[in-house]
Formats: sequence, C-alpha cells, structure tokens
Amino acid sequence: MLYDPRVHEPLTDELWNVERVSAAIRAIVADAEEAFDDGWPTHPADQDEVLPPWARLRTVYLGGAGVVDALRRLQERGLVELKRHYVPYLERSLTEPPDFPDEDAQRSFWMGEVGIRLVLERLAPSAANRDELAGLIGANARDERRELMWGSPGTMLAARELGLDGLWEESAAWLREQRDEDGIWEQNLYGQRHRFLGPAHGWAGCVLALGEGAGVAEAARRFAVEEDGLANWPPFAGGDLVSSNRDGSIRTQWCHGAPGIVASLAGFLDEKLALAGGELTWQAGPLVKGANLCHGTAGNGYALLALFTRTGDEHWLARARAFAMHALDQVERARSTTGQGRHTLWTGDPGTALYLADCLDGSGELPLP
Repeated sequence: MLYDPRVHEPLTDELWNVERVSAAIRAIVADAEEAFDDGWPTHPADQDEVLPPWARLRTVYLGGAGVVDALRRLQERGLVELKRHYVPYLERSLTEPPDFPDEDAQRSFWMGEVGIRLVLERLAPSAANRDELAGLIGANARDERRELMWGSPGTMLAARELGLDGLWEESAAWLREQRDEDGIWEQNLYGQRHRFLGPAHGWAGCVLALGEGAGVAEAARRFAVEEDGLANWPPFAGGDLVSSNRDGSIRTQWCHGAPGIVASLAGFLDEKLALAGGELTWQAGPLVKGANLCHGTAGNGYALLALFTRTGDEHWLARARAFAMHALDQVERARSTTGQGRHTLWTGDPGTALYLADCLDGSGELPLP
C-alpha cells in the first residue's frame, strides 16, 4: 500500500455549501483578530522543546507575519473586512530578537526577516524596506541549504515578486549549477545532508523557484513509487516510503509525498503520473493531523485543485471542495477541543481559510511566496 490508513480519517459526508464556507472564513478571521495581542500565542499543537507556550513568533511559517498576510489576502478578495491595522506590528517585529537565532535565519523567507519585510512591503511599500529586502535576498543567493524554507529558493520567490530580476538570476544561475546529474539537489540542513523531494525542503521547491520544467517529468518518474494506478513519493530521493520516517508511517501530505509533488509540479509532470498522485491523495483521504497547509487536509486539497486546473475535469474540483468541507470541520473540532484557534499560516487556521477561499473560486495555489 502506498499510504498509511492510520494517519488518515474518513471524509465527511457534508456536501459543499458556499454559505457555510464563507461563514467559516469570516469566523477564522474574527477569531484571529480577537486573539491578537502583539502577535499570537503558540498553539499547543505547535509547542515543543523549541517553542514554549509563551512564545509569540513573528515570522511567516509559524508566526504573526504569516497570519497578517493571510488576513490581507482574504480582505483583498472581498471575503472579510479587517478591524485591525497590522503595519505597526510588522514594524515592531523587525526590531525584536529573531524567532530562530541559532539557525542563521535572518535571510530566511519563511523563518526570518525576509518574510516579515515582504509582508510589510505588500501592506506599506517603501524604498527603505525594499532596499533592506534586496540586501537580504542578495546575501542569501548562494545559501547551501538549497531549499525553500531557509535557503535561496525561498528568497528567489521574493525577488521574483519584487521584480529584482538581477538578484533572482544570480540565485538561479548558482542553483542550476548545484543540481546533481539526476536532476535533484542536496540539502545541507540542520547539520545533516539529505536529498529531499518535497516542496518545503527539497527538489520540488527548487523547481518552483526556477520555474523551469526541463528534466522535471523524468525525475518525478524516476523517484515515484507506483502501484495499481496510484503514485506516491518518498521524502528522500532513492529512499522508500516508510523507513525514513521516525514513526514508521508513510507521508502523504504537502511537505512530503504525493500531495506536495502534484500541487507544486502538476504542470510539469506527465499527466498520467500527475493523475496517479492525485488519485492516491484522494483515496488516502483527509489527514488526522488536522486541516492545515503544510501537513494537513487543506494542503492535500491543493493537489486536487492543481489537477482541476491542468485537466479541466470538474470531478477534481468536486473532490477539492469535499476536502474543503472536511478541513472546515477539522478547524471547528480542534477549536472545540482546545478552546482556541491555531493562528499560523502554514500549520493553522488562516492557511486553511485561504484554501477555502480558493475552493470558492475554483482555482488557486498555496501562498508561495
């Protein structure tokens, strides 16, 4: 079997309902705005030895900048009207100690100053902030982590949005040179060297940053694990689906596995293989981990939306919307259990709200950058 039923749960039988989805988006935003107190507290599901309960992170992946950007996106789409103004909070965030001081994180798009400044630039653009961004992006051009969360692929996406073409090309030229002969990159991450495949830390994220499809279909086929019309991908190039995971389960989520490969690269893959990855995502069903983008039901749903975009086949949109209804239910169940919302972009409710909004529109991609 190419997925682990233990980490998935049965899909809700609640039918797609535009009014309910719209109300859920408004409820998520209202909850986030009410919970704001110079940032948002760390949710119990995000707490560990690194993140104590009193922590109020400020960066994009787990912190306040990501929440602010999700709220901004939803307001710009006319789905909500915000009651707060978050530019002063973002400006204060730039003067606070970094969230991850031991990881050389200042240049990171998701975990450092680049992400905070990019969100600030979207809300209150200035020449001074843009110059600071250019300096940080340039300093990250040859970062040996070679992945989206910390390395140059993430800051390449920021450079592309800002129109910093020279900085993007500098990073792109170096990244192309770093690719192994089989089309994959090695990551130097947390003191270890691996060759990840997924978008958060590996090959798919590098491809997204470059925006180039040469060799992508061949590499995807080479490392796919296929069975009975389904396809999944292991976390590591050349690895298997199970042994690389500490808990012995099979990863079938956005950051590792078929959902992330398909959501990120559907336009570059052979259609048969893309559909096999999408079918695996659908058959596996929603994730027990929750509704979120990185390793939850909403992130997996983006693979289904990507296949609707590629094929025009309405049954992929219907499936994406079925996942949306389940993700909505997961948000409500989790809030009832813990008594609080989960206020992050990539592991929490605001990211799920973006997925719900894209299902309303019938198209969309994960919030990269």
